[in-house]
Amino acid sequence: MTKLTRRTFSAAAAATAAAAGLRLRPSFAQANYPSRPVQVIVPWGAGGGTDATARIVAAVLEKELAQPFNVVNRTGGSGVVGHSAIATAAPDGYTIGMITVEISMMHWQGLTELKPTSYTPLALMNEDPPGIQVKSDSPYKTVRDLSDAIKSGPPGKFKASGTGQGGIWHLALVGWLQAMGLKAEHVPWVPSNGAAPAMQDLAAGGIDIVTCSVPEARAMLDAGRARSLAIMAPQRNPAFPDVPTLKESMGIDYSTGAWRGIAAPKGLPQPIAEKLTATLRKVYESKEFKDFMSARGFGMVWGNAAEFEKFMDAGNKKMGEAMKAAGLAKA
Repeated sequence: MTKLTRRTFSAAAAATAAAAGLRLRPSFAQANYPSRPVQVIVPWGAGGGTDATARIVAAVLEKELAQPFNVVNRTGGSGVVGHSAIATAAPDGYTIGMITVEISMMHWQGLTELKPTSYTPLALMNEDPPGIQVKSDSPYKTVRDLSDAIKSGPPGKFKASGTGQGGIWHLALVGWLQAMGLKAEHVPWVPSNGAAPAMQDLAAGGIDIVTCSVPEARAMLDAGRARSLAIMAPQRNPAFPDVPTLKESMGIDYSTGAWRGIAAPKGLPQPIAEKLTATLRKVYESKEFKDFMSARGFGMVWGNAAEFEKFMDAGNKKMGEAMKAAGLAKA
């Protein structure tokens, strides 16, 4: 029988306490989350819409949770670099990020193996549907006028732009054409470096149609150099109440859009995930966030973790179908 001395008792007690500490520490840390600064990764450059949206979200999160939420731009690889940085971070709540619609597109193009299922979804915060823009002196006053002309004309009569080849606004055009019973290549796509140069090309008469979000087209619309005929959304955008939906104008129940949401690495502990989702709901409902989004005409769409997951799953399938139809899918 081992003799119990003060030394062996103390060692045993210390070991027991240490083991208990190891068991308690994770739940203690989760209950007190966050206890230090949190990094918010943005896969796109500073100054863009995603960056701006992430910064207002981070600012209100910081106010609500009393810890710094530091936005870090990780650009490159058409969004792959930043999305990968979010997915591969430690799932402890101290690295989260703003993922975008591209996560439901990049894997179809063979750019990455990352998919919406590579993350712990926390909240959907925003979606901007594409508008269908034409030059201000275009003879087509409604989207039905334009669609009738597209259908009756030969393939290639109209040209469209709004982003690079295979980007979200290109796929929006493809989806609209398919909804009209036309092939994806019926209206050729002219790649551009974004909506702004595409709108300039439209105003100059270089192209006939631009599919991009109405907020992105706003400068040309306000200058009277372009018109927005419709948006691909279930409801009108309150910031642009005179622009009807496709369903109103044509009876076509087709919608899509560029979306932004907050996610964390897969495996985030449930208590932390639930706390972040609840706080993001407060952010979404805050005056600061609402004023920021409405001032820019950005669409506000809320989805909790489960709703965001379902939303991404449906969007991923839709993007795959559109990319295959356009001959852009490699996976």
